[in-house]
Amino acid sequence: MDWGITMPAKSNSRHIDAINIIRNVPFFSELTQDALKDVERVIIKKNYTKDQIVLFEEETATYMYIVYSGKVRVVKMNEEGREQIITMHKKNDFFGEMALLDGKTAPATVVAHEDTVVGLLSKTNFEQYLLNHEDIRMKIINLLCARLRDSWSMIKILSFDNAEHRVLAVLNRMRELYGVADDRGQIINVKLTHQQIANYAAVTRETVTRLLKQLKSEAVIQVLDGKHILLTKAFNNKINKIPCLG
Repeated sequence: MDWGITMPAKSNSRHIDAINIIRNVPFFSELTQDALKDVERVIIKKNYTKDQIVLFEEETATYMYIVYSGKVRVVKMNEEGREQIITMHKKNDFFGEMALLDGKTAPATVVAHEDTVVGLLSKTNFEQYLLNHEDIRMKIINLLCARLRDSWSMIKILSFDNAEHRVLAVLNRMRELYGVADDRGQIINVKLTHQQIANYAAVTRETVTRLLKQLKSEAVIQVLDGKHILLTKAFNNKINKIPCLG
């Protein structure tokens, strides 16, 4: 694994921000301020550049990861070496906890989607600060249920035979995760290339390019400056006509 670049010491304001990010992790929300500081001290912060591998699929999972800034994408690699995007994580999100719970390697590769700072918490400290608390154990169960729902969302996308429905399902999923309300509709607050959308939908890049052009002509979407996608109010009408999405 390429462990990225170790971050230098943080200022006090950044230290406070780091504590708040840790508190946003459901596992840690019940800990006292002093306990949160203890956790923050044992977390190793690493800096990853865009498209740098954070975690390889075949590696033994020895850490839980917390996203301090930026975004990462969780992918499976097919036989041709192309990415199949499973999900994405942004600031305040975390991943790798399932492997720490069952001792098995997480079945996916994690890649920095943009320049990203990630915190690493070892299995030993994970168990010390989490598994001795009943409330925290219950939150772990709730989280695992949420992760299962996320997997079902991916299965739903791949269940569509129609390429247009797959692409629309991907856009709808991105809206659920990263949608920001706008007078014109909702903006997907993450940059996605045509190839990444294609990887998510398991279709070709050419198909995505053709379908996005068609959706733009129908005023279902707009591509804004910075390549963010705006889903117009017409997008809802389109989605509502699709079984299992509407």
